[in-house]
Amino acid sequence: MSRSLQRELSVGEVARRSGLAVSAIHFYEAKGLIRSWRNAGNQRRFSRDVLRRLAIIKVAQRTGISLAEIREAFETLPDSGTPGAADWQRLSVNWREVLDARIHSLTQLRDQLDHCIGCGCLSLADCPLRNPGDALGEEGCGARLLESADGCTTS
Repeated sequence: MSRSLQRELSVGEVARRSGLAVSAIHFYEAKGLIRSWRNAGNQRRFSRDVLRRLAIIKVAQRTGISLAEIREAFETLPDSGTPGAADWQRLSVNWREVLDARIHSLTQLRDQLDHCIGCGCLSLADCPLRNPGDALGEEGCGARLLESADGCTTS
């Protein structure tokens, strides 16, 4: 068996080695996060570096990084070959900023919850947690988007 054939994995092998369902692998491929090709028998084949990419996807998702953010980060990686330590360092530095912002937002939310749990105000105009300073009142009646696009509260 040639060396190039030893490096090729079937979708079943990728699923077994990554711990993911075959459907998840197909989903990630459809989203442009991983790539495969068809062999002469029209069977899907993956290079071994897909296992590292899938591991990165799983870690990133556990930290709340969206698939769109993962795909954007993967676009900075070389098209072929296994992402190395320097590649991972670059991705993790960028994601660390996102995670730090989320941690700050969650800490702020936690601290506000501690204050608000017993207050009983239930007032959208006065509640510092849901509508600080009645910032949404100027936009009219009805529900308003209380979070920005990055998931952080507007306060």
